[in-house]
Amino acid sequence: MAVATQTLEELCINSIRFLAIDAVEKAKSGHPGLPMGAAPMAFVLWDSFLRFNPKNPTWFNRDRFVLSAGHGSMLQYALLYLTGYDSVSIEDIKQFRQWESKTPGHPENFMTAGVEVTTGPLGQGIANGVGLAIAEAHLAAKFNKPDAKIVDHYTYVILGDGCNMEGVSGEACSYAGHLGLGKLIALYDDNHISIDGSTDIAFTEDVSKRFEAYGWHVQHVPDGNTDLEGIAKAIEAAKAVTDKPSFIKVTTTIGYGSPNKANTAGVHGSALGGDEVKLTRENLGWEHEPFVVPEDALKHWRKAIERGANYESEWNKTFDTYKGKYAEDAAEFERYISGKLPEGWDKVLPTYKPEDKAVATRKHSETCLNKLAPVFPELIGGSADLTHSNLTEIKGFGEFQKGQYQNRNIHFGVREHGMGAICNGIALHGSGLIPYGATFLVFTDYMRAAIRLSALSQAGVIWVMTHDSIGQGEDGPTHQPIETIASLRAIPQLTVIRPADGNETSGAYKVAIEKAKQNAPTLLAFTRQNVPNLAGTSVEGVTKGGYTVVDSEGTPELILIGTGSELSLCVTAAEKLTSEGKKVRVVSLPSWELFEAQDAAYKESILPKAVTKRLSVEAAASFGWHKYIGTEGDTVSIDRFGASAPGGVCLEKFGFSVDNVLAKAKQLLG
Repeated sequence: MAVATQTLEELCINSIRFLAIDAVEKAKSGHPGLPMGAAPMAFVLWDSFLRFNPKNPTWFNRDRFVLSAGHGSMLQYALLYLTGYDSVSIEDIKQFRQWESKTPGHPENFMTAGVEVTTGPLGQGIANGVGLAIAEAHLAAKFNKPDAKIVDHYTYVILGDGCNMEGVSGEACSYAGHLGLGKLIALYDDNHISIDGSTDIAFTEDVSKRFEAYGWHVQHVPDGNTDLEGIAKAIEAAKAVTDKPSFIKVTTTIGYGSPNKANTAGVHGSALGGDEVKLTRENLGWEHEPFVVPEDALKHWRKAIERGANYESEWNKTFDTYKGKYAEDAAEFERYISGKLPEGWDKVLPTYKPEDKAVATRKHSETCLNKLAPVFPELIGGSADLTHSNLTEIKGFGEFQKGQYQNRNIHFGVREHGMGAICNGIALHGSGLIPYGATFLVFTDYMRAAIRLSALSQAGVIWVMTHDSIGQGEDGPTHQPIETIASLRAIPQLTVIRPADGNETSGAYKVAIEKAKQNAPTLLAFTRQNVPNLAGTSVEGVTKGGYTVVDSEGTPELILIGTGSELSLCVTAAEKLTSEGKKVRVVSLPSWELFEAQDAAYKESILPKAVTKRLSVEAAASFGWHKYIGTEGDTVSIDRFGASAPGGVCLEKFGFSVDNVLAKAKQLLG
């Protein structure tokens, strides 16, 4: 085909293809096949349907686009460049996959304006999309009026075979169908190829029937390579269905246009190679140098700039009218999206005295959530079928269900993996919502990818984890986290807090709310068993990560370091040692991350280097504690799996008793 005979649409579509081909070729790394095959559906979506403003990527009422098949990231970078986003220039395209590039190997929201969520691990993106759609549905139900819709946008997702194989997508999409999220539209790039070859070797189910069973509206476009009208009609039909999410299977050819590598695994995850690039240019009639987009195509693509400005201008007029009629709601909406904290909000967090009743920290967590909920109407979330074990219901705010999107208690079902990714999507919606997701601490293993991605992608989620140790009891070792806390502390940019009592739980929530508003996640670990309220604990101490709860007269001979429910063992042991004339300090260390963020002088004041005899007490693995106990210290810890018995028995048998703490302390003291 000679270039002169190409239609404008073909020029625009091939612009995507060859930007992807050239970028991958220059990098000698990447996935050109998906952008080559999915270019037609992406063109139709971005040119005719997607509402966005390239000059203001964070305009609130934009449609959200998620490339769940994140390995095909050059598809998204090409679209951002072509439509006029300032975040991606042609030089950025040329720097694909290079050091500190705005065009990394997978789309990352913290690197590239216009990328809504970080997608890399397959299936996470479509699950994030469910969260984005939940956020839109909730805000629309809360703020929209019959005469003024200020929240009215779609979430579009392009996903691939790999996304549909991963279990997280099944969990999230099942839930989306239950909720009837009509503003969620997924386009499935059905190209039948994965890294190992044809998907027939491992994946032969009827995906459309699966989504029908989930409760989605399902369509099929058999020719996704050339049938632009068919793609457009399918999207129009999807938008017309308001009570179900929509799934459009678009059958494409991976690596479309490559004479020798199209429809093979060879084009999935590696560059075409110089000879094949030349043949592909000839085959598609592309007579342009690498990274050159024909003027007619670029001019057409850049019409998105004017369209986007008009979309935003129209919305601004709508919002101005809304403010005039509904000033109170408008002020609340503006506070949401500003990320501002209400004045004096933390005053609602309770404080406790030693004589107050001993309860589990999960119960203190429930109290905090219900004190915060009226102050933070943007707080929304729930548990993976464990509401009454996690104690995460915010009372009086209803259940988030189909047709009841204004409510705030989300029942995720037994879907930890999906819950995690959905919460990330809610947080990354850009509306200031504060999502929380809850389960037993041990089941963070089911959602580790999502927790890791919340830290990586700067998603302000509060992870509420209960039953945090062998004190969980009778359910036995499958439900008793041993290594879990250590592994979570290893995740960069995740703040882990294990509070000891009521005051520390309030401190944990103070940190978590502030972190959420700063677009950072926090994981809170709470007990099943009751714990006493201790005399020396404080909200302020938790914000420092570590602080002195009981001190000695003069320089201590020994420092006992505790977290969570074991802090009380340290306090009682210290009292007995002090009565015997020993100088003992007790340090609470609920958050290693917060403590490490303090300056050197503060850390030295709490854990002076001169005091080398230290004993850490935590009902979890000893892994990592050497940092705080040094070479002369010791631990009371558990480096084996637990056992099925009442929680108190488990703790006693594994050495979490005052007597054992005393014995270890005396051994250190000689």
